Amino acid sequence: MTATRYPIRRFFEKLVGARAMPYLLHLRPLEWPIMSAHFLLGTLLAAGWGLPGGTSFLGWFIFVGLMNGGTLAINSAFDKDEGDIGYLKAPPRPPEHLLAFSSGLLGSSAVLGFLLPLPFALINLACVVMSVLYSVPPPRLKARAGWDLVINCVGFGLLTPLAGWALTGRPFSRTVLLASIGFAFLFATLYPMTQIYQVAEDSRRGDQTLTIRLGVGRSLTLALLTSLIAHVFFLAGLLAQGRPPLYLLPSLAAWLAVLIPWMRGWRSWTDPQHENGMYWGLGAWAITDLSLLVLLWP
Repeated sequence: MTATRYPIRRFFEKLVGARAMPYLLHLRPLEWPIMSAHFLLGTLLAAGWGLPGGTSFLGWFIFVGLMNGGTLAINSAFDKDEGDIGYLKAPPRPPEHLLAFSSGLLGSSAVLGFLLPLPFALINLACVVMSVLYSVPPPRLKARAGWDLVINCVGFGLLTPLAGWALTGRPFSRTVLLASIGFAFLFATLYPMTQIYQVAEDSRRGDQTLTIRLGVGRSLTLALLTSLIAHVFFLAGLLAQGRPPLYLLPSLAAWLAVLIPWMRGWRSWTDPQHENGMYWGLGAWAITDLSLLVLLWP
């Protein structure tokens, strides 16, 4: 049915086969460009174009393909969502061996990470551990309001660009540390957006996510506050490197353009409108990445 609604799925189903297709979809490849850009931001800020392509690809494969893909797949294995989820509309039923498949991806990522510089390997290992704690019972931190936010802010926001930087083997600079802390706060802006349109399904499962505990209105207020804090850290990173902050204005303007209309109209928005709001937030994130790349290019 989903192949009929989404012809691109029919194309890839012919390539990988009908049995393998649900496994591929639950890796949520639509998220890979976003994760890749955020990971490679750290690499580019550390070394420009100077890192060998083979090392870059291996680091990307371990961190994005195996670790992040495995993270999303193991999440699907336990959630068993029936409605749209982040980066995957009309998800197929989780296949029988999805848990074993995702566990294999995460385990492979943890081991292969040690082929690369030790700081990268340790960051990658920490992300693997957080992935398990996030989705797998009994900890299942995604079902515990507050912990779900912390795991995502640390894993995606803070550690992903640091993993990209660590891939180069260079010591962390003050600027990249400040910028990465900024991204941790910025993910606190994005994370409620990923939950608002799933409130009904999360409630049915009994998950007490941050958005359910706070309510939509207060979650959006939190998102606005953390976006401003994030830009304060970005500004501090720029000043530490003596770079002009002018190019931060498009980033801040993009987040305000997403959040302010949402805060004004959320009571009348449908779930598909909230889902579209999340994708506009991803667009704002891309603008932030590009702004910092221009400002901090080595």
